[in-house]
Parts: sequence; C-alpha cells; structure tokens
Amino acid sequence: MTLHPPTRRRRMVIALVGAFAVVLAVVIGITRPWNTPAETTPIAAGQDGAAERPRVLVFGDSWTYGSAATEPTLGYAYLLADLIEGETVVAGVPGSGYQRPGRNGPAYGERVAALDATIAPDLVIMQGSINDRREDAAGYRAAVTAVWDQLVAVFPDVPVVVLGPAPHELPVGASTARIDRDLADLAAARNWWYISPVQDEWITDRNYLDVIDVGAGRKHPSNAGHEYLAEKVAEALAGLADAPVTAADGPEESPVE
Repeated sequence: MTLHPPTRRRRMVIALVGAFAVVLAVVIGITRPWNTPAETTPIAAGQDGAAERPRVLVFGDSWTYGSAATEPTLGYAYLLADLIEGETVVAGVPGSGYQRPGRNGPAYGERVAALDATIAPDLVIMQGSINDRREDAAGYRAAVTAVWDQLVAVFPDVPVVVLGPAPHELPVGASTARIDRDLADLAAARNWWYISPVQDEWITDRNYLDVIDVGAGRKHPSNAGHEYLAEKVAEALAGLADAPVTAADGPEESPVE
C-alpha cells in the first residue's frame, strides 16, 4: 500500500483529532451514559498549530440549539466543550434543515452563507437534520451539496465532521433512514468523516425514554439526553483517531496513528 505524504491540512486534522483522543480516552471511561466527566490533562498544542483549546463550530437544528433542555446552554453542543476541553461555537435554529427554514431563521444554506469567517474554528460539526424528512427527496442531495459548497467557501481550510440525524421516535422512520444514507454517501464522496447516530444505534428501545422527552419536550432530548448525546459525540470524535483519514484535500487509506 502506498502512503501519501501528509498535506498541511491533513496534518492539522490528525493533530486535532489526536488531541481529542488523548483527552477523551480519560473522559469516556463511563459506566452510565451521563456520568460527570473526570478530570483530564489539558490538550497539548499539536503540530501545524492545532489549538491548545480547540474551537469547534457546531451547526445544526433544534437539537444543536438545545431544545427541551431546561436551558439551551444545557444542550449537547454546549456540553461538548468541557468534554474536549475546548470551546464550542453553537449555531442551532429549531425547525431548520438543508431544505426547510426554521421557526426563527432560514434554511441551512442561507445560515451558512451568513456565518462569520472570523470565528476561525479548528473543526466544524454539521448536524442533522430530520426536519427535511417531509421535503422533496429528489432535491435533497442537491440541497446538501450546495450547503456544503458554501461551507467550504466560508471556511476553506477547516476540516468537517458530518453528524447525521438522530431518531426522535422509534422505529426509525423511512425518511430519516433515507436522509442518513444520503448524508453518508455525500460525506464519503468528499472524504469527510461521517457520524451516524442511526447506524450506530445511539437511541434504542432500551434508552429511548431516558434520552427523549416525549412530553413537554415534544420528542427532543431531555437534560439527561443532551448529556448523553454530548458524550456520544465526544466518543465518536475520539474514535476518528482510529478511522481512515478522510480530509477534504484527498483520500488516504492509512489510519491515523
């Protein structure tokens, strides 16, 4: 197998994900899905300027916004910051998707175009969205492609992790499963990492009522559910250190070491 020399962007991805892995190896020694994180060693600066405290832009829908948590800042995207010993910049709009505008904001494309490039994240997490499940399936992939092209235009040198939709009800609906497959295929075509709560069965019959508030929360994560999701996202990020490198500057067959 031929190993390609790492580009600057690929080295940045390796350093960032490797830093996450060092911290999260301690944090994710859990016996229950929402234990209090253990004390961890601060992330050391990586090669090519990986931040001592990485800044992660988390972009998405109501789940990213923190809906159904008693305070939005108790949502998974905010809680993720402590787990990675870094900073999260949270951009969530309830009801929004790649095709569907939100209740108090536009669809993903217009929202991405309005992002401030000076945020300068070390990583972008693109989350969701089940909100597109009733939209035109035939136009979905084109809509996602346009949004991701815009994202790359705003943050041309920033690695991206796509976080697929998580089921709000069980069994997983056919449209949610279709969205998950489409996003997985499109992410693979760009050599971006993809995290699938559906395929990895983050929410099952065993934990559904522990994670999802089916009452006032209208099938959004509860406080405990957001804590669980934050830890699952953190665990998935740590797992990327052992996954094939999929930086957008080109495919690489060898795993991160």
